[in-house]
Amino acid sequence: MADFETQIQESEAQVAEAQAKISAITGRIEEARAKLDAGEAAIDVENATLEDVHQHTDLMNANIAELIMGLDDVTAGFSKEFDEMRTKTGMESVIGFFSSAKAESMRQERMRAATIDDKLQDLIGKSDVIVKLLQGQLDVLNTQKTRVETNLAGTLTERETTVSALEAVRAEVSSMDPRIIELENKISVEQDAAARTKLETELATLNAKYNALVQDEQVKVAKSQTLERYIEKGKTWVDSLQNQAATQMVLINKLQTDTKQRVVLYDALTSSLKTAQQQDVAHRINEIGVKTDQEAQAAMAAIGSATNDKMADMLERHEDHMVFARQILEQKAKADERFARRFAKIVEKHDKNAYGE
Repeated sequence: MADFETQIQESEAQVAEAQAKISAITGRIEEARAKLDAGEAAIDVENATLEDVHQHTDLMNANIAELIMGLDDVTAGFSKEFDEMRTKTGMESVIGFFSSAKAESMRQERMRAATIDDKLQDLIGKSDVIVKLLQGQLDVLNTQKTRVETNLAGTLTERETTVSALEAVRAEVSSMDPRIIELENKISVEQDAAARTKLETELATLNAKYNALVQDEQVKVAKSQTLERYIEKGKTWVDSLQNQAATQMVLINKLQTDTKQRVVLYDALTSSLKTAQQQDVAHRINEIGVKTDQEAQAAMAAIGSATNDKMADMLERHEDHMVFARQILEQKAKADERFARRFAKIVEKHDKNAYGE
Protein backbone atom coordinates (compact mmCIF):
# COMPACT_ATOMS: atom_id res chain seq x y z
CA MET A 1 0.00 0.00 0.00
CA ALA A 2 3.08 2.22 0.01
CA ASP A 3 2.41 3.06 -3.66
CA PHE A 4 -1.04 4.28 -2.66
CA GLU A 5 0.46 6.58 -0.07
CA THR A 6 2.89 8.01 -2.63
CA GLN A 7 0.16 8.45 -5.24
CA ILE A 8 -2.14 10.11 -2.73
CA GLN A 9 0.62 12.56 -1.80
CA GLU A 10 1.23 13.27 -5.49
CA SER A 11 -2.50 13.80 -6.01
CA GLU A 12 -2.66 16.19 -3.06
CA ALA A 13 0.19 18.22 -4.57
CA GLN A 14 -1.45 18.19 -8.00
CA VAL A 15 -4.82 19.29 -6.58
CA ALA A 16 -3.15 22.13 -4.66
CA GLU A 17 -1.37 23.30 -7.82
CA ALA A 18 -4.57 23.03 -9.88
CA GLN A 19 -6.47 25.08 -7.31
CA ALA A 20 -3.75 27.77 -7.43
CA LYS A 21 -3.97 27.91 -11.25
CA ILE A 22 -7.78 28.04 -11.16
CA SER A 23 -7.82 30.81 -8.56
CA ALA A 24 -5.24 32.75 -10.60
CA ILE A 25 -7.39 32.69 -13.74
CA THR A 26 -10.51 33.70 -11.82
CA GLY A 27 -8.48 36.51 -10.24
CA ARG A 28 -7.38 37.72 -13.67
CA ILE A 29 -10.98 37.75 -14.88
CA GLU A 30 -11.99 39.81 -11.84
CA GLU A 31 -8.99 42.10 -12.41
CA ALA A 32 -10.08 42.55 -16.03
CA ARG A 33 -13.52 43.53 -14.80
CA ALA A 34 -11.99 46.13 -12.49
CA LYS A 35 -10.01 47.53 -15.45
CA LEU A 36 -13.20 47.78 -17.47
CA ASP A 37 -14.80 49.76 -14.67
CA ALA A 38 -11.75 52.04 -14.68
CA GLY A 39 -12.04 52.58 -18.43
CA GLU A 40 -9.21 50.27 -19.49
CA ALA A 41 -9.78 47.75 -22.26
CA ALA A 42 -7.14 45.06 -21.63
CA ILE A 43 -8.40 41.46 -21.43
CA ASP A 44 -5.41 39.20 -20.71
CA VAL A 45 -6.98 35.79 -20.04
CA GLU A 46 -5.35 33.87 -22.87
CA ASN A 47 -6.25 30.49 -24.35
CA ALA A 48 -2.72 29.26 -23.59
CA THR A 49 -3.37 29.78 -19.87
CA LEU A 50 -6.67 27.89 -20.03
CA GLU A 51 -4.97 25.06 -21.93
CA ASP A 52 -2.31 24.83 -19.22
CA VAL A 53 -4.99 24.38 -16.57
CA HIS A 54 -6.79 21.75 -18.66
CA GLN A 55 -3.60 19.75 -19.17
CA HIS A 56 -2.78 19.90 -15.47
CA THR A 57 -6.26 18.86 -14.32
CA ASP A 58 -6.27 16.02 -16.88
CA LEU A 59 -2.99 14.76 -15.40
CA MET A 60 -4.37 15.13 -11.86
CA ASN A 61 -7.58 13.26 -12.66
CA ALA A 62 -5.66 10.53 -14.51
CA ASN A 63 -3.53 9.94 -11.41
CA ILE A 64 -6.60 9.81 -9.17
CA ALA A 65 -8.33 7.46 -11.61
CA GLU A 66 -5.31 5.14 -11.40
CA LEU A 67 -5.62 5.25 -7.61
CA ILE A 68 -9.30 4.32 -7.79
CA MET A 69 -8.61 1.36 -10.07
CA GLY A 70 -5.80 0.31 -7.75
CA LEU A 71 -8.27 0.29 -4.87
CA ASP A 72 -10.61 -1.83 -7.02
CA ASP A 73 -7.82 -4.34 -7.62
CA VAL A 74 -7.11 -4.64 -3.88
CA THR A 75 -10.82 -5.04 -3.14
CA ALA A 76 -11.06 -7.84 -5.70
CA GLY A 77 -8.21 -9.53 -3.85
CA PHE A 78 -10.20 -9.27 -0.63
CA SER A 79 -13.11 -11.11 -2.23
CA LYS A 80 -10.73 -13.97 -3.01
CA GLU A 81 -9.55 -14.01 0.59
CA PHE A 82 -13.17 -14.15 1.77
CA ASP A 83 -13.80 -17.19 -0.42
CA GLU A 84 -10.68 -18.88 0.95
CA MET A 85 -11.82 -18.21 4.52
CA ARG A 86 -15.19 -19.84 3.85
CA THR A 87 -13.61 -23.06 2.54
CA LYS A 88 -11.16 -25.45 4.10
CA THR A 89 -7.50 -25.40 3.16
CA GLY A 90 -5.81 -28.48 1.72
CA MET A 91 -4.30 -29.31 5.11
CA GLU A 92 -7.65 -28.89 6.86
CA SER A 93 -9.29 -31.20 4.32
CA VAL A 94 -6.64 -33.88 4.91
CA ILE A 95 -7.00 -33.61 8.70
CA GLY A 96 -10.79 -33.62 8.27
CA PHE A 97 -10.53 -37.07 6.74
CA PHE A 98 -9.32 -38.32 10.12
CA SER A 99 -11.03 -35.80 12.45
CA SER A 100 -13.70 -33.39 11.25
CA ALA A 101 -13.74 -31.70 14.67
CA LYS A 102 -9.99 -31.00 14.48
CA ALA A 103 -10.30 -29.66 10.93
CA GLU A 104 -13.19 -27.38 11.92
CA SER A 105 -11.25 -26.18 14.93
CA MET A 106 -8.29 -25.30 12.69
CA ARG A 107 -10.55 -23.40 10.29
CA GLN A 108 -12.14 -21.44 13.12
CA GLU A 109 -8.74 -20.53 14.52
CA ARG A 110 -7.61 -19.40 11.07
CA MET A 111 -10.68 -17.18 10.68
CA ARG A 112 -10.23 -15.67 14.13
CA ALA A 113 -6.61 -14.88 13.29
CA ALA A 114 -7.50 -13.32 9.92
CA THR A 115 -6.45 -9.65 9.55
CA ILE A 116 -8.49 -8.87 6.44
CA ASP A 117 -10.80 -6.60 8.45
CA ASP A 118 -7.87 -4.32 9.32
CA LYS A 119 -6.77 -4.20 5.69
CA LEU A 120 -10.32 -3.52 4.55
CA GLN A 121 -10.72 -0.66 7.01
CA ASP A 122 -7.39 0.74 5.81
CA LEU A 123 -8.69 0.58 2.25
CA ILE A 124 -11.92 2.34 3.22
CA GLY A 125 -9.84 4.98 4.99
CA LYS A 126 -7.80 5.57 1.82
CA SER A 127 -11.02 5.85 -0.20
CA ASP A 128 -12.28 8.48 2.22
CA VAL A 129 -9.02 10.43 1.89
CA ILE A 130 -9.39 10.52 -1.90
CA VAL A 131 -13.08 11.47 -1.64
CA LYS A 132 -12.18 14.38 0.64
CA LEU A 133 -9.49 15.44 -1.82
CA LEU A 134 -11.97 15.35 -4.71
CA GLN A 135 -14.70 17.05 -2.67
CA GLY A 136 -12.29 19.85 -1.77
CA GLN A 137 -11.46 20.34 -5.45
CA LEU A 138 -15.17 20.29 -6.34
CA ASP A 139 -15.89 22.95 -3.70
CA VAL A 140 -13.14 25.15 -5.16
CA LEU A 141 -14.50 24.71 -8.68
CA ASN A 142 -18.03 25.63 -7.61
CA THR A 143 -16.78 28.65 -5.64
CA GLN A 144 -14.74 29.92 -8.61
CA LYS A 145 -17.68 29.36 -10.95
CA THR A 146 -19.94 31.40 -8.69
CA ARG A 147 -17.41 34.26 -8.60
CA VAL A 148 -17.08 34.37 -12.39
CA GLU A 149 -20.84 34.07 -12.94
CA THR A 150 -21.43 37.01 -10.59
CA ASN A 151 -19.00 39.12 -12.62
CA LEU A 152 -20.54 37.97 -15.88
CA ALA A 153 -24.06 38.88 -14.77
CA GLY A 154 -23.03 42.52 -14.23
CA THR A 155 -21.09 42.62 -17.50
CA LEU A 156 -23.98 41.18 -19.51
CA THR A 157 -26.26 43.87 -18.12
CA GLU A 158 -23.68 46.56 -18.90
CA ARG A 159 -23.23 45.34 -22.47
CA GLU A 160 -26.99 45.26 -22.97
CA THR A 161 -27.13 48.91 -21.87
CA THR A 162 -24.16 49.82 -24.09
CA VAL A 163 -25.67 48.14 -27.16
CA SER A 164 -28.99 49.89 -26.51
CA ALA A 165 -27.22 53.26 -26.26
CA LEU A 166 -25.25 52.46 -29.43
CA GLU A 167 -28.45 51.74 -31.33
CA ALA A 168 -29.90 55.06 -30.13
CA VAL A 169 -26.81 56.96 -31.36
CA ARG A 170 -26.92 55.20 -34.71
CA ALA A 171 -30.59 56.04 -35.09
CA GLU A 172 -29.88 59.71 -34.35
CA VAL A 173 -26.98 59.75 -36.84
CA SER A 174 -29.21 58.23 -39.51
CA SER A 175 -31.94 60.78 -38.86
CA MET A 176 -29.46 63.66 -39.38
CA ASP A 177 -28.41 62.54 -42.88
CA PRO A 178 -31.56 63.86 -44.69
CA ARG A 179 -31.28 67.23 -42.88
CA ILE A 180 -27.59 67.62 -43.84
CA ILE A 181 -28.31 66.72 -47.48
CA GLU A 182 -31.21 69.19 -47.52
CA LEU A 183 -28.99 72.05 -46.22
CA GLU A 184 -26.21 71.22 -48.68
CA ASN A 185 -28.74 71.38 -51.55
CA LYS A 186 -30.12 74.73 -50.35
CA ILE A 187 -26.62 76.20 -50.05
CA SER A 188 -25.76 75.07 -53.59
CA VAL A 189 -28.68 77.08 -55.09
CA GLU A 190 -28.84 80.02 -52.66
CA GLN A 191 -27.93 83.37 -54.36
CA ASP A 192 -28.34 85.69 -51.38
CA ALA A 193 -25.07 86.00 -49.42
CA ALA A 194 -26.71 86.58 -46.05
CA ALA A 195 -29.10 83.68 -46.43
CA ARG A 196 -26.26 81.52 -47.73
CA THR A 197 -24.10 82.39 -44.70
CA LYS A 198 -26.93 81.52 -42.33
CA LEU A 199 -27.43 78.15 -44.03
CA GLU A 200 -23.69 77.42 -43.90
CA THR A 201 -23.61 78.26 -40.17
CA GLU A 202 -26.54 75.91 -39.57
CA LEU A 203 -24.80 73.18 -41.61
CA ALA A 204 -21.56 73.63 -39.67
CA THR A 205 -23.44 73.26 -36.37
CA LEU A 206 -25.23 70.18 -37.67
CA ASN A 207 -21.97 68.68 -38.94
CA ALA A 208 -20.29 69.28 -35.58
CA LYS A 209 -23.14 67.46 -33.83
CA TYR A 210 -22.99 64.72 -36.46
CA ASN A 211 -19.23 64.25 -35.97
CA ALA A 212 -19.67 64.13 -32.19
CA LEU A 213 -22.31 61.44 -32.56
CA VAL A 214 -20.11 59.43 -34.93
CA GLN A 215 -17.26 59.64 -32.42
CA ASP A 216 -19.60 58.58 -29.62
CA GLU A 217 -20.71 55.67 -31.80
CA GLN A 218 -17.11 54.57 -32.26
CA VAL A 219 -16.48 54.73 -28.49
CA LYS A 220 -19.58 52.68 -27.79
CA VAL A 221 -18.66 50.12 -30.47
CA ALA A 222 -15.20 49.74 -28.90
CA LYS A 223 -16.72 49.36 -25.44
CA SER A 224 -19.25 46.81 -26.71
CA GLN A 225 -16.47 44.79 -28.36
CA THR A 226 -14.39 44.87 -25.17
CA LEU A 227 -17.34 43.74 -23.08
CA GLU A 228 -18.07 41.02 -25.63
CA ARG A 229 -14.49 39.71 -25.41
CA TYR A 230 -14.67 39.78 -21.62
CA ILE A 231 -17.99 37.90 -21.69
CA GLU A 232 -16.63 35.24 -24.06
CA LYS A 233 -13.55 34.73 -21.88
CA GLY A 234 -15.77 34.43 -18.81
CA LYS A 235 -18.15 32.00 -20.51
CA THR A 236 -15.23 29.87 -21.66
CA TRP A 237 -13.90 29.72 -18.10
CA VAL A 238 -17.32 28.93 -16.62
CA ASP A 239 -17.74 26.09 -19.14
CA SER A 240 -14.29 24.80 -18.21
CA LEU A 241 -15.13 24.89 -14.50
CA GLN A 242 -18.43 23.10 -15.14
CA ASN A 243 -16.69 20.35 -17.13
CA GLN A 244 -14.06 19.94 -14.42
CA ALA A 245 -16.79 19.77 -11.77
CA ALA A 246 -18.61 17.07 -13.78
CA THR A 247 -15.41 15.00 -13.86
CA GLN A 248 -14.95 15.41 -10.11
CA MET A 249 -18.53 14.26 -9.47
CA VAL A 250 -17.99 11.13 -11.60
CA LEU A 251 -14.89 10.26 -9.58
CA ILE A 252 -16.61 11.01 -6.26
CA ASN A 253 -19.67 8.93 -7.19
CA LYS A 254 -17.48 5.96 -8.12
CA LEU A 255 -15.44 6.17 -4.93
CA GLN A 256 -18.45 6.60 -2.65
CA THR A 257 -20.23 3.65 -4.27
CA ASP A 258 -17.06 1.56 -4.00
CA THR A 259 -16.76 2.47 -0.32
CA LYS A 260 -20.34 1.28 0.30
CA GLN A 261 -19.45 -2.03 -1.34
CA ARG A 262 -16.37 -2.35 0.85
CA VAL A 263 -18.51 -1.76 3.93
CA VAL A 264 -20.72 -4.65 2.74
CA LEU A 265 -17.56 -6.79 2.47
CA TYR A 266 -16.56 -5.80 5.99
CA ASP A 267 -20.03 -6.73 7.28
CA ALA A 268 -19.77 -10.07 5.46
CA LEU A 269 -16.46 -10.77 7.18
CA THR A 270 -17.96 -9.94 10.57
CA SER A 271 -20.92 -12.24 9.87
CA SER A 272 -18.53 -15.02 8.84
CA LEU A 273 -16.59 -14.72 12.09
CA LYS A 274 -19.82 -14.70 14.10
CA THR A 275 -20.98 -17.82 12.27
CA ALA A 276 -17.70 -19.53 13.16
CA GLN A 277 -18.28 -18.69 16.83
CA GLN A 278 -21.85 -20.03 16.64
CA GLN A 279 -20.54 -23.26 15.12
CA ASP A 280 -18.09 -23.48 18.01
CA VAL A 281 -20.98 -23.10 20.46
CA ALA A 282 -22.91 -25.81 18.61
CA HIS A 283 -19.87 -28.09 18.91
CA ARG A 284 -19.77 -27.54 22.66
CA ILE A 285 -23.52 -28.21 22.91
CA ASN A 286 -22.89 -31.55 21.23
CA GLU A 287 -20.24 -32.38 23.84
CA ILE A 288 -22.59 -31.42 26.64
CA GLY A 289 -25.33 -33.53 25.07
CA VAL A 290 -23.41 -36.75 25.62
CA LYS A 291 -23.67 -36.28 29.37
CA THR A 292 -26.65 -37.82 30.99
CA ASP A 293 -27.07 -35.79 34.17
CA GLN A 294 -30.12 -33.56 34.42
CA GLU A 295 -28.13 -30.36 34.90
CA ALA A 296 -26.18 -30.89 31.69
CA GLN A 297 -29.38 -31.66 29.79
CA ALA A 298 -30.93 -28.40 31.06
CA ALA A 299 -27.83 -26.46 30.03
CA MET A 300 -27.92 -28.09 26.62
CA ALA A 301 -31.58 -27.21 26.15
CA ALA A 302 -31.01 -23.60 27.21
CA ILE A 303 -28.01 -23.13 24.98
CA GLY A 304 -29.73 -24.89 22.12
CA SER A 305 -32.78 -22.67 22.44
CA ALA A 306 -30.66 -19.52 22.55
CA THR A 307 -28.62 -20.69 19.58
CA ASN A 308 -31.74 -21.46 17.56
CA ASP A 309 -33.11 -18.00 18.31
CA LYS A 310 -29.86 -16.38 17.22
CA MET A 311 -29.73 -18.52 14.12
CA ALA A 312 -33.33 -17.61 13.25
CA ASP A 313 -32.55 -13.91 13.73
CA MET A 314 -29.47 -14.24 11.53
CA LEU A 315 -31.47 -15.97 8.78
CA GLU A 316 -34.16 -13.29 8.92
CA ARG A 317 -31.55 -10.55 8.69
CA HIS A 318 -29.91 -12.35 5.78
CA GLU A 319 -32.69 -11.34 3.38
CA ASP A 320 -32.32 -7.65 4.22
CA HIS A 321 -28.56 -7.97 3.91
CA MET A 322 -28.82 -9.57 0.46
CA VAL A 323 -31.30 -6.92 -0.79
CA PHE A 324 -28.97 -4.15 0.40
CA ALA A 325 -25.93 -5.87 -1.11
CA ARG A 326 -27.68 -6.18 -4.49
CA GLN A 327 -28.62 -2.49 -4.41
CA ILE A 328 -25.01 -1.59 -3.77
CA LEU A 329 -23.85 -3.81 -6.63
CA GLU A 330 -26.36 -2.15 -8.98
CA GLN A 331 -25.15 1.30 -7.91
CA LYS A 332 -21.55 0.21 -8.39
CA ALA A 333 -22.27 -1.08 -11.90
CA LYS A 334 -23.73 2.31 -12.86
CA ALA A 335 -20.85 4.19 -11.23
CA ASP A 336 -18.32 1.94 -12.96
CA GLU A 337 -20.01 2.56 -16.32
CA ARG A 338 -19.84 6.35 -15.90
CA PHE A 339 -16.23 6.08 -14.74
CA ALA A 340 -15.19 3.83 -17.64
CA ARG A 341 -16.90 6.12 -20.15
CA ARG A 342 -15.13 9.21 -18.77
CA PHE A 343 -11.70 7.62 -18.40
CA ALA A 344 -11.77 5.10 -21.25
CA LYS A 345 -8.09 5.42 -22.18
CA ILE A 346 -6.91 5.07 -18.59
CA VAL A 347 -9.14 2.03 -18.00
CA GLU A 348 -7.88 0.41 -21.22
CA LYS A 349 -4.23 0.87 -20.19
CA HIS A 350 -5.02 -0.48 -16.73
CA ASP A 351 -6.87 -3.56 -18.00
CA LYS A 352 -4.19 -4.39 -20.61
CA ASN A 353 -1.27 -3.35 -18.38
CA ALA A 354 -0.18 -1.27 -21.38
CA TYR A 355 1.70 1.43 -19.50
CA GLY A 356 4.47 3.25 -21.35
CA GLU A 357 3.17 2.35 -24.80
